[in-house]
Amino acid sequence: MRIGISCHSTAGGSGILATELGIALAKRGHTIHFVTTEPPFRLRGFYRNIFSHTVNVVPYPLFRYPPFTLAISAKMFEVAKEHDIELWHVHYAIPYAACAVIAREMMPADKRFHIVTTLHGTDITLVGSDPSYFHLTKFAMERSCRITAVSNWLAKETQAAFELSKPIHTIYNFVNLDRFNAPLANRQSLAGDDEKIVMHISNFRPVKRVTDVVRTFKKILDRVNARLIMVGDGPERISAAGVARQLGVSDKITYLGNNEAVESILPLADLVFQPSEHESFGLVPLEAMLSGVPVLGTASGGVCEVVEHGVTGYLCEVGDTDAMARCALEVLQNEAKAREMGIKGRARARELFAEEKIVDQYERLYENCLIEDPESL
Repeated sequence: MRIGISCHSTAGGSGILATELGIALAKRGHTIHFVTTEPPFRLRGFYRNIFSHTVNVVPYPLFRYPPFTLAISAKMFEVAKEHDIELWHVHYAIPYAACAVIAREMMPADKRFHIVTTLHGTDITLVGSDPSYFHLTKFAMERSCRITAVSNWLAKETQAAFELSKPIHTIYNFVNLDRFNAPLANRQSLAGDDEKIVMHISNFRPVKRVTDVVRTFKKILDRVNARLIMVGDGPERISAAGVARQLGVSDKITYLGNNEAVESILPLADLVFQPSEHESFGLVPLEAMLSGVPVLGTASGGVCEVVEHGVTGYLCEVGDTDAMARCALEVLQNEAKAREMGIKGRARARELFAEEKIVDQYERLYENCLIEDPESL
Protein backbone atom coordinates (compact mmCIF):
# COMPACT_ATOMS: atom_id res chain seq x y z
CA MET A 1 0.00 0.00 0.00
CA ARG A 2 0.98 3.63 -0.53
CA ILE A 3 0.24 5.30 2.78
CA GLY A 4 0.48 8.90 3.93
CA ILE A 5 0.98 9.66 7.62
CA SER A 6 0.58 13.02 9.35
CA CYS A 7 1.16 13.67 13.03
CA HIS A 8 2.59 16.10 15.54
CA SER A 9 6.31 15.48 15.05
CA THR A 10 7.25 16.12 18.67
CA ALA A 11 8.20 14.08 21.70
CA GLY A 12 4.62 13.10 22.57
CA GLY A 13 2.89 9.74 22.47
CA SER A 14 1.04 10.44 19.21
CA GLY A 15 4.19 11.37 17.32
CA ILE A 16 6.02 8.35 18.68
CA LEU A 17 3.22 5.95 17.72
CA ALA A 18 2.82 7.44 14.24
CA THR A 19 6.54 7.24 13.54
CA GLU A 20 6.99 3.73 14.92
CA LEU A 21 3.91 2.59 12.98
CA GLY A 22 5.29 4.05 9.76
CA ILE A 23 8.61 2.29 10.28
CA ALA A 24 6.89 -1.02 11.05
CA LEU A 25 4.68 -0.75 7.96
CA ALA A 26 7.69 0.07 5.79
CA LYS A 27 9.42 -3.08 7.04
CA ARG A 28 6.39 -5.01 5.79
CA GLY A 29 6.86 -3.59 2.30
CA HIS A 30 4.44 -0.65 2.32
CA THR A 31 5.53 2.74 1.00
CA ILE A 32 5.20 5.48 3.62
CA HIS A 33 5.08 9.23 3.10
CA PHE A 34 5.22 11.41 6.22
CA VAL A 35 3.84 14.94 5.92
CA THR A 36 4.77 16.90 9.03
CA THR A 37 5.95 20.34 10.08
CA GLU A 38 9.29 18.91 11.28
CA PRO A 39 11.09 15.59 10.72
CA PRO A 40 9.15 12.93 12.67
CA PHE A 41 10.33 12.17 16.18
CA ARG A 42 12.18 8.83 16.36
CA LEU A 43 12.60 8.55 12.58
CA ARG A 44 16.26 7.60 12.62
CA GLY A 45 18.35 6.15 9.86
CA PHE A 46 17.54 5.50 6.21
CA TYR A 47 14.62 3.45 4.90
CA ARG A 48 14.30 3.00 1.15
CA ASN A 49 10.48 3.14 1.24
CA ILE A 50 9.98 5.94 3.79
CA PHE A 51 9.81 9.52 2.58
CA SER A 52 9.51 12.63 4.73
CA HIS A 53 7.89 15.79 3.39
CA THR A 54 8.09 18.99 5.41
CA VAL A 55 5.27 21.51 5.46
CA ASN A 56 6.45 25.05 4.82
CA VAL A 57 4.19 27.66 6.37
CA VAL A 58 4.75 30.91 4.50
CA PRO A 59 3.81 34.06 6.43
CA TYR A 60 1.74 36.61 4.53
CA PRO A 61 1.40 40.24 5.65
CA LEU A 62 -2.34 39.97 5.05
CA PHE A 63 -2.78 37.31 7.73
CA ARG A 64 -2.34 37.92 11.43
CA TYR A 65 -1.30 34.28 11.84
CA PRO A 66 0.34 32.04 9.19
CA PRO A 67 -2.25 29.73 7.51
CA PHE A 68 -0.89 26.56 9.15
CA THR A 69 -3.77 24.19 8.34
CA LEU A 70 -4.03 25.33 4.74
CA ALA A 71 -0.33 24.70 4.27
CA ILE A 72 -0.76 21.14 5.59
CA SER A 73 -3.72 20.51 3.29
CA ALA A 74 -1.79 21.82 0.28
CA LYS A 75 1.20 19.60 1.06
CA MET A 76 -1.04 16.54 1.56
CA PHE A 77 -2.64 17.18 -1.82
CA GLU A 78 0.73 17.68 -3.49
CA VAL A 79 2.15 14.42 -2.07
CA ALA A 80 -1.04 12.43 -2.73
CA LYS A 81 -1.19 13.56 -6.34
CA GLU A 82 2.49 12.98 -7.07
CA HIS A 83 2.77 9.61 -5.32
CA ASP A 84 -0.73 8.21 -5.85
CA ILE A 85 -1.47 7.80 -2.14
CA GLU A 86 -4.16 5.20 -1.44
CA LEU A 87 -4.77 5.90 2.23
CA TRP A 88 -3.91 8.72 4.61
CA HIS A 89 -3.51 7.88 8.29
CA VAL A 90 -3.86 11.04 10.35
CA HIS A 91 -3.13 11.29 14.06
CA TYR A 92 -5.42 13.84 15.72
CA ALA A 93 -8.77 14.94 14.35
CA ILE A 94 -7.71 18.59 14.65
CA PRO A 95 -5.98 19.68 12.57
CA TYR A 96 -4.87 16.64 10.59
CA ALA A 97 -8.15 14.88 9.81
CA ALA A 98 -9.71 18.18 8.77
CA CYS A 99 -6.69 18.90 6.57
CA ALA A 100 -6.90 15.46 4.99
CA VAL A 101 -10.57 15.99 4.14
CA ILE A 102 -9.71 19.25 2.35
CA ALA A 103 -6.82 17.61 0.49
CA ARG A 104 -9.01 14.68 -0.60
CA GLU A 105 -11.65 17.05 -1.96
CA MET A 106 -8.97 18.67 -4.12
CA MET A 107 -8.06 15.35 -5.74
CA PRO A 108 -9.57 14.12 -9.03
CA ALA A 109 -12.60 11.93 -8.35
CA ASP A 110 -10.84 8.73 -9.40
CA LYS A 111 -7.74 9.46 -7.27
CA ARG A 112 -9.27 10.29 -3.91
CA PHE A 113 -7.63 8.55 -0.97
CA HIS A 114 -9.17 6.97 2.10
CA ILE A 115 -8.70 8.55 5.53
CA VAL A 116 -8.04 6.75 8.81
CA THR A 117 -8.16 9.02 11.85
CA THR A 118 -6.54 7.96 15.11
CA LEU A 119 -7.59 9.82 18.25
CA HIS A 120 -4.98 10.29 20.95
CA GLY A 121 -6.87 12.29 23.55
CA THR A 122 -6.23 16.01 23.70
CA ASP A 123 -7.74 16.49 20.24
CA ILE A 124 -11.00 15.36 21.85
CA THR A 125 -10.75 16.23 25.54
CA LEU A 126 -9.25 19.71 25.04
CA VAL A 127 -9.48 20.94 21.45
CA GLY A 128 -12.47 19.10 20.02
CA SER A 129 -14.71 19.74 23.02
CA ASP A 130 -14.18 23.50 22.68
CA PRO A 131 -17.44 24.90 21.24
CA SER A 132 -15.58 26.75 18.49
CA TYR A 133 -14.01 23.50 17.21
CA PHE A 134 -16.75 21.02 18.06
CA HIS A 135 -18.54 20.87 14.70
CA LEU A 136 -15.31 20.87 12.69
CA THR A 137 -13.94 18.00 14.79
CA LYS A 138 -17.12 15.98 14.36
CA PHE A 139 -17.20 16.68 10.62
CA ALA A 140 -13.59 15.53 10.18
CA MET A 141 -14.27 12.29 12.05
CA GLU A 142 -17.51 11.58 10.18
CA ARG A 143 -15.75 12.06 6.84
CA SER A 144 -13.04 9.55 7.79
CA CYS A 145 -13.23 6.02 6.44
CA ARG A 146 -12.30 4.59 9.84
CA ILE A 147 -11.79 6.10 13.30
CA THR A 148 -9.55 4.50 15.90
CA ALA A 149 -8.78 5.41 19.49
CA VAL A 150 -5.81 4.34 21.59
CA SER A 151 -7.96 3.08 24.47
CA ASN A 152 -11.51 1.96 25.23
CA TRP A 153 -11.79 4.88 27.63
CA LEU A 154 -11.05 7.40 24.88
CA ALA A 155 -13.44 5.69 22.45
CA LYS A 156 -16.28 5.90 24.99
CA GLU A 157 -15.48 9.52 25.87
CA THR A 158 -15.49 10.47 22.19
CA GLN A 159 -18.77 8.75 21.42
CA ALA A 160 -20.40 10.33 24.46
CA ALA A 161 -19.20 13.79 23.44
CA PHE A 162 -19.83 13.67 19.68
CA GLU A 163 -22.52 11.00 19.12
CA LEU A 164 -20.87 9.84 15.91
CA SER A 165 -22.75 7.82 13.30
CA LYS A 166 -19.87 5.39 12.86
CA PRO A 167 -18.03 3.14 15.33
CA ILE A 168 -14.67 3.88 16.90
CA HIS A 169 -12.23 0.96 16.84
CA THR A 170 -9.85 0.62 19.77
CA ILE A 171 -6.29 -0.15 18.70
CA TYR A 172 -3.77 0.23 21.49
CA ASN A 173 -0.39 1.86 21.22
CA PHE A 174 2.49 -0.57 20.91
CA VAL A 175 6.14 -0.93 21.78
CA ASN A 176 9.00 -2.03 19.59
CA LEU A 177 10.51 -4.89 21.58
CA ASP A 178 13.86 -4.63 19.79
CA ARG A 179 14.37 -1.04 20.92
CA PHE A 180 14.49 -2.14 24.53
CA ASN A 181 17.51 -4.34 23.96
CA ALA A 182 19.65 -1.21 23.61
CA PRO A 183 22.80 -0.69 25.73
CA LEU A 184 22.07 1.02 29.03
CA ALA A 185 23.42 4.34 30.21
CA ASN A 186 25.80 4.38 33.17
CA ARG A 187 23.69 4.34 36.34
CA GLN A 188 26.36 6.20 38.27
CA SER A 189 25.91 9.14 35.90
CA LEU A 190 22.31 9.47 37.13
CA ALA A 191 22.45 8.64 40.85
CA GLY A 192 24.63 7.49 43.68
CA ASP A 193 24.96 3.82 44.55
CA ASP A 194 22.85 4.33 47.69
CA GLU A 195 20.08 6.30 45.93
CA LYS A 196 16.89 4.78 44.57
CA ILE A 197 15.91 6.24 41.19
CA VAL A 198 12.39 7.63 40.76
CA MET A 199 11.81 8.68 37.15
CA HIS A 200 9.21 10.91 35.49
CA ILE A 201 8.96 11.35 31.71
CA SER A 202 6.59 13.82 30.06
CA ASN A 203 6.15 16.99 28.04
CA PHE A 204 5.58 18.91 31.29
CA ARG A 205 2.12 20.17 30.34
CA PRO A 206 -0.36 21.00 33.15
CA VAL A 207 -2.24 17.72 32.61
CA LYS A 208 0.92 15.82 33.65
CA ARG A 209 0.80 17.37 37.18
CA VAL A 210 4.57 17.56 37.54
CA THR A 211 4.28 19.51 40.80
CA ASP A 212 2.59 16.40 42.26
CA VAL A 213 5.71 14.50 41.24
CA VAL A 214 7.86 16.83 43.32
CA ARG A 215 5.50 16.93 46.32
CA THR A 216 5.26 13.14 46.40
CA PHE A 217 9.01 12.82 46.02
CA LYS A 218 9.53 14.98 49.13
CA LYS A 219 7.41 12.50 51.12
CA ILE A 220 9.41 9.61 49.68
CA LEU A 221 12.67 11.28 50.69
CA ASP A 222 11.52 11.41 54.30
CA ARG A 223 11.79 7.59 54.35
CA VAL A 224 14.15 6.57 51.52
CA ASN A 225 17.33 8.00 50.06
CA ALA A 226 16.38 8.62 46.43
CA ARG A 227 16.94 10.78 43.38
CA LEU A 228 14.24 12.08 41.07
CA ILE A 229 15.14 12.02 37.38
CA MET A 230 12.90 14.31 35.30
CA VAL A 231 13.01 13.58 31.56
CA GLY A 232 11.40 16.00 29.11
CA ASP A 233 10.59 19.67 29.05
CA GLY A 234 7.62 21.98 28.80
CA PRO A 235 5.65 24.82 30.37
CA GLU A 236 5.44 23.34 33.90
CA ARG A 237 9.19 22.78 34.27
CA ILE A 238 9.60 26.16 35.99
CA SER A 239 6.71 25.44 38.38
CA ALA A 240 8.21 22.07 39.30
CA ALA A 241 11.58 23.66 40.00
CA GLY A 242 9.90 26.33 42.14
CA VAL A 243 8.09 23.73 44.28
CA ALA A 244 11.35 21.80 44.64
CA ARG A 245 13.08 24.91 46.01
CA GLN A 246 10.24 25.56 48.43
CA LEU A 247 10.43 21.99 49.73
CA GLY A 248 14.23 21.97 49.89
CA VAL A 249 14.71 19.02 47.53
CA SER A 250 16.30 20.73 44.52
CA ASP A 251 19.64 19.03 45.12
CA LYS A 252 17.96 15.61 44.82
CA ILE A 253 16.39 16.27 41.41
CA THR A 254 18.08 15.98 38.02
CA TYR A 255 16.46 17.49 34.91
CA LEU A 256 17.63 15.71 31.76
CA GLY A 257 15.52 17.62 29.24
CA ASN A 258 14.21 15.90 26.10
CA ASN A 259 15.88 12.58 25.37
CA GLU A 260 15.05 10.34 22.43
CA ALA A 261 16.87 7.32 23.83
CA VAL A 262 14.58 6.62 26.78
CA GLU A 263 15.18 2.91 26.29
CA SER A 264 18.73 3.41 27.57
CA ILE A 265 17.68 5.09 30.84
CA LEU A 266 14.24 3.67 31.71
CA PRO A 267 15.58 0.27 32.86
CA LEU A 268 17.80 2.07 35.39
CA ALA A 269 14.78 3.37 37.31
CA ASP A 270 13.47 1.70 40.44
CA LEU A 271 10.06 3.32 39.91
CA VAL A 272 8.45 5.28 37.07
CA PHE A 273 6.00 7.88 38.36
CA GLN A 274 3.28 9.42 36.11
CA PRO A 275 0.59 11.20 38.22
CA SER A 276 -1.34 12.66 35.27
CA GLU A 277 -4.79 14.21 35.45
CA HIS A 278 -5.66 11.63 32.84
CA GLU A 279 -3.90 9.70 30.11
CA SER A 280 -5.68 8.54 26.98
CA PHE A 281 -3.32 5.57 26.91
CA GLY A 282 -0.06 5.86 28.81
CA LEU A 283 2.92 5.15 26.55
CA VAL A 284 5.51 5.91 29.23
CA PRO A 285 3.97 3.40 31.68
CA LEU A 286 3.97 0.82 28.88
CA GLU A 287 7.62 1.45 28.05
CA ALA A 288 8.45 1.26 31.76
CA MET A 289 6.70 -2.11 32.02
CA LEU A 290 8.62 -3.43 29.04
CA SER A 291 11.79 -2.25 30.81
CA GLY A 292 10.83 -4.30 33.86
CA VAL A 293 10.16 -1.24 36.05
CA PRO A 294 7.10 -0.89 38.36
CA VAL A 295 4.77 2.01 37.52
CA LEU A 296 3.03 4.46 39.82
CA GLY A 297 0.19 6.28 38.07
CA THR A 298 -3.35 7.55 38.51
CA ALA A 299 -6.62 5.65 38.17
CA SER A 300 -7.83 7.95 35.42
CA GLY A 301 -8.29 7.41 31.70
CA GLY A 302 -6.71 4.78 29.51
CA VAL A 303 -3.74 4.06 31.76
CA CYS A 304 -6.04 1.71 33.70
CA GLU A 305 -6.03 -0.50 30.59
CA VAL A 306 -2.22 -0.58 30.59
CA VAL A 307 -1.16 -0.87 34.24
CA GLU A 308 -2.71 -3.65 36.31
CA HIS A 309 -3.12 -2.24 39.82
CA GLY A 310 -1.22 -4.19 42.45
CA VAL A 311 0.33 -6.45 39.81
CA THR A 312 2.49 -4.33 37.49
CA GLY A 313 2.32 -1.16 39.57
CA TYR A 314 -0.07 1.01 41.54
CA LEU A 315 -2.84 3.42 40.51
CA CYS A 316 -3.92 6.15 42.94
CA GLU A 317 -6.54 8.88 42.85
CA VAL A 318 -5.50 12.05 41.04
CA GLY A 319 -3.81 14.51 43.41
CA ASP A 320 -3.58 12.13 46.38
CA THR A 321 0.13 12.56 47.04
CA ASP A 322 -0.09 10.81 50.42
CA ALA A 323 -1.39 7.62 48.80
CA MET A 324 1.14 7.95 46.01
CA ALA A 325 3.98 8.21 48.50
CA ARG A 326 2.75 5.13 50.37
CA CYS A 327 2.57 3.12 47.16
CA ALA A 328 5.99 4.34 46.07
CA LEU A 329 7.49 3.20 49.37
CA GLU A 330 5.84 -0.22 48.92
CA VAL A 331 8.02 -0.61 45.83
CA LEU A 332 11.19 1.18 46.91
CA GLN A 333 11.43 -0.56 50.31
CA ASN A 334 10.63 -4.05 49.06
CA GLU A 335 13.04 -5.32 46.42
CA ALA A 336 11.26 -8.66 46.05
CA LYS A 337 7.92 -6.96 45.33
CA ALA A 338 9.57 -4.54 42.91
CA ARG A 339 11.26 -7.40 41.07
CA GLU A 340 7.98 -9.37 40.85
CA MET A 341 6.09 -6.34 39.52
CA GLY A 342 8.81 -5.75 36.96
CA ILE A 343 8.66 -9.33 35.69
CA LYS A 344 4.86 -9.27 35.42
CA GLY A 345 4.92 -5.85 33.78
CA ARG A 346 7.35 -7.02 31.10
CA ALA A 347 5.22 -10.10 30.42
CA ARG A 348 2.02 -8.01 30.14
CA ALA A 349 3.68 -5.54 27.75
CA ARG A 350 4.91 -8.34 25.50
CA GLU A 351 1.59 -10.18 25.53
CA LEU A 352 -0.83 -7.30 24.91
CA PHE A 353 1.13 -4.47 23.32
CA ALA A 354 3.77 -6.02 21.06
CA GLU A 355 4.40 -4.29 17.74
CA GLU A 356 3.55 -7.28 15.55
CA LYS A 357 0.13 -7.75 17.15
CA ILE A 358 -0.90 -4.08 16.91
CA VAL A 359 0.45 -3.49 13.39
CA ASP A 360 -1.52 -6.55 12.23
CA GLN A 361 -4.66 -4.80 13.47
CA TYR A 362 -3.86 -1.62 11.56
CA GLU A 363 -3.14 -3.57 8.36
CA ARG A 364 -6.50 -5.32 8.57
CA LEU A 365 -8.21 -1.99 9.19
CA TYR A 366 -6.51 -0.47 6.12
CA GLU A 367 -7.47 -3.42 3.93
CA ASN A 368 -11.11 -3.22 4.98
CA CYS A 369 -11.07 0.52 4.40
CA LEU A 370 -9.70 0.23 0.85
CA ILE A 371 -12.63 -1.98 -0.16
CA GLU A 372 -14.95 1.01 0.18
CA ASP A 373 -15.41 3.80 -2.33
CA PRO A 374 -13.98 7.03 -0.88
CA GLU A 375 -16.67 8.91 -2.83
CA SER A 376 -19.29 7.34 -0.57
CA LEU A 377 -17.88 9.02 2.53
